[in-house]
Amino acid sequence: MLRRTMRAHEAHGTYDAVVVGGGHNGLVAAAYLARAGRSVLVLERLDRTGGAAVSVRPFAGVDARLSRYSYLVSLLPRKIVQDLGLDVRLRPRTISSYTPVERDGRPTGLLVGGGEQRTREAFVRLTGSDREWEAWRSFYGMTGHVARRVFPTLTEPLPTREELRRRIDDEEAWRILFEEPIGVALEDRFADDLVRGVVLTDALIGTFADAHDPSLVQNRCFLYHVIGGGTGAWDVPVGGMGALTDALAFAARRAGAVIATGHEVVRVTSDGTSAEVTYRTRDGEGTVGARHVLVNASPQALAALTGDTPPEPAEGAQLKVNMLLKRLPRLRDPSVDPREAFSGTFHIAEGYEQLATAHAQAAAGELPAAPPSEIYCHSLTDPTILGPDLVEQGHQTLTLFGLHTPARLFARDNDAVRDELLKSTLAQLDAHLAEPLADCLATDAEGRPCIEAKTPLDLERDLRLPGGNIFHRALSWPYAQEGTGRWGVETRYANVLLCGAGAVRGGGVSGVPGHNAAMAVLEGTGGTDG
Repeated sequence: MLRRTMRAHEAHGTYDAVVVGGGHNGLVAAAYLARAGRSVLVLERLDRTGGAAVSVRPFAGVDARLSRYSYLVSLLPRKIVQDLGLDVRLRPRTISSYTPVERDGRPTGLLVGGGEQRTREAFVRLTGSDREWEAWRSFYGMTGHVARRVFPTLTEPLPTREELRRRIDDEEAWRILFEEPIGVALEDRFADDLVRGVVLTDALIGTFADAHDPSLVQNRCFLYHVIGGGTGAWDVPVGGMGALTDALAFAARRAGAVIATGHEVVRVTSDGTSAEVTYRTRDGEGTVGARHVLVNASPQALAALTGDTPPEPAEGAQLKVNMLLKRLPRLRDPSVDPREAFSGTFHIAEGYEQLATAHAQAAAGELPAAPPSEIYCHSLTDPTILGPDLVEQGHQTLTLFGLHTPARLFARDNDAVRDELLKSTLAQLDAHLAEPLADCLATDAEGRPCIEAKTPLDLERDLRLPGGNIFHRALSWPYAQEGTGRWGVETRYANVLLCGAGAVRGGGVSGVPGHNAAMAVLEGTGGTDG
């Protein structure tokens, strides 16, 4: 393997492009530019590349490599994988979701997946008729049409609003997704509270909003969750998320990019034609020159580097929990195999009214009484993240993502509130289990339960996500707006580009901002139209 690394004293001279941050988007940009013959230097603050898309062994003495922060892939275009020759494998999940509920005093639920007929039968069992199933099929037929039209545009120059509207060519879909709060369509189309809630969850992942928020931030979140790959499918990265970023780092190095870890960029100065990038290491400070600087960090971080006024951060609102289990727990609903229920997205306390109540409580400064969350088991689809002994013993991973827990709730005492929220979140899960989850948790080499939780404040501390927001800021519409520039990565400096999740069409593990920033450089474009 051709490996280009660098010690601090070797970071000198001038490069065609300096990439600030070695997260997945920065690595995509570096690989494209290096393949085009540009000299590229990637400066990464941490001692490893990958940013939030990494795999780690979080439990002492336990051979389980978990995707600690991000965990599923949908928005990564096949074009990027092919262009860069990435050795990346994604596996589909046979079950889309399972949502348990108690009705008429008995445990039941909604299992989506395993074939159309099986899913239809699940809807009928839950609701008593075909009505919700037909509404579901119609609604996701509509989102599938939008996905096929919108997803290919993510790696093209930004269309105008009207160009995207004409491309979608469905006025009802445009109204539902782009013009009115998503809650209107859900209440018009679906009658069952649980079904409404299952649909709404895609509008709330990492986004603190009500179904009827007039800003439509929830619609933008929903859109990005249903257009991935032109299908909306969310796949499991084989080997964990770190396998993806390792492949990107290899592609960048193979193309000739130099990657320097342990180099924290502290200042970027630019006259629009050339730039200087100042970095800090354990050995002191240094400076390199650059024709272009691509910043794989948040808009707030970019402003700090250039001395500009930072935008207001949009706070994160999620709880991320990683677990290793000795075995999957049995369910109170005896009709569903736990291996199926946990292989897809397992929705907890995510009925429509439950989600509205949790949002209202959090907006009032209280922890939700019934915290909504969702879980999936990576190792059921991809056991390679576990050591052979763990696989043989039947161990499984669980990843939980909690909703409606904005950063403000943790400000008074992050550790205490985290513990309180984790306890109440797991209690909501236990209500649907035939045995306590605690009885199923594996223990590490020191006898501690294999479970870790990350709040928005933890993510801000660990990854410098502003407010702990996993998207860096509120997601944007995938069309041109005032000041967005041709590719949605431009800044007020002609040769400084934003290639992180805060770019237009950023957010999620996609590589799209990295691709688009590289295209802007290769086209010779720079500052915003304004």
